[in-house]
This record gives sequence, C-alpha cells and structure tokens, in this order.
Amino acid sequence: MPKTLPEKIVFTIIMAAIMVYGMIVYNVALNTGGVTNATFAMALHEMPIMVPAAFILEFFVVEKLATRLAFRFMRPTDRPQFITYAISLMSVCIMCLIATVLFKEPSFGTWVHTWGCNFPMALCWQMFYCGPLSRFIFRTIFRKQLQAENQEQH
Repeated sequence: MPKTLPEKIVFTIIMAAIMVYGMIVYNVALNTGGVTNATFAMALHEMPIMVPAAFILEFFVVEKLATRLAFRFMRPTDRPQFITYAISLMSVCIMCLIATVLFKEPSFGTWVHTWGCNFPMALCWQMFYCGPLSRFIFRTIFRKQLQAENQEQH
C-alpha cells in the first residue's frame, strides 16, 4: 500500500473521508431516530470540519499509536493482512474514543454509552466497507506506480 509521503497523504485523505461520512450518517441516524434521504444530506454538512480533523488526528497521532498497540499482540512475521486488520482495529478503537471525548458531554456514563454504540459500527464499517473501498480507490489512483514497484521486485 502507500510507501511514499504523498501516497500516505492521499490514502489517509481517502480513508478519512469515507470513514467520517459513514460514521456521521450513522450518528445523525441515531440522533434523529432513523435513516431517511435527508440523513445523507445532513451528514455532508459536517464533512468540511470533520474530514480535516480526522485526517490530522489519523496522520499525526493515531496511525503511530495504533501501529504500536497492534504490535503488542502481532509479530512482524505475521501475515500482512492480519497486521492490517490489527492496526485497523486499534485505529477504530482510538478514533472512537477521541471522538466520544471531544463531541459528547463530559460524563463517564455518556462516554461509555456513546463509545459502545459507535465502536461496533465503526469497526464493521472500517473492515467491510471503508477499508476495502479506500484500498481499491488508492490502487486505482496509483496503478502505474504500483505496477512499476511490482515489476522492480520481480
């Protein structure tokens, strides 16, 4: 996946945008009592603020911390896809915690409830939709570079 700084930036922007949109839709639906056509439009209004915030957090803090935490129970010799899953799990856990603390009233019960509602959804969204879609988009954008790297390796 991303190897250079520009590739990492593009990948993180793609991932943040898709992840944030999905979670905003989910939280708007929770707050309004369900999903309607308007839910998707309401979620778009928060994107200009939330995507840059998620990008900055992920790029400068969460990625490094999630990787360190994942390697507490993973080994560098483990299958790369399982390492990716472990890092994704840790990223989702940390981002849900940060979002809960930043956007909910400072009450332990509210934080536990919010994190408990968001974490399972965020993990499923990340593992089944956002992660694979982000990697597909990234591979499509950087197809030529990735093909050149693969040819150099063989």
